Amino acid sequence: MAKRGEEALLDRITINPKVMVGKPVIKGTRIPVELILRMLAQGISQEEILKEYPRLQPEDIRAALAYAGEVVAGEEVFLLQPFPEVLPRSYHPLIAGDVYE
Repeated sequence: MAKRGEEALLDRITINPKVMVGKPVIKGTRIPVELILRMLAQGISQEEILKEYPRLQPEDIRAALAYAGEVVAGEEVFLLQPFPEVLPRSYHPLIAGDVYE
């Protein structure tokens, strides 16, 4: 039975310590997921990315996004600044003294 959806997309990503120092890349290439994500963040279109990297398929770009989603979903979140109206001062370990007074 064929894999569907996000699982099939994630199969397009590989991690190998001998390729790009173990960074996640598109399978069969040396194109890092990070590069694709940064290009998208810069506003470069999917069409432009595919033109620049002809070995890529549209599914590879979707796979990079799916991979990023998986990484962020499993990430622990640490507040850098407390929200004084919601959290008590003692909640945030990096805040000391009379910050709110």
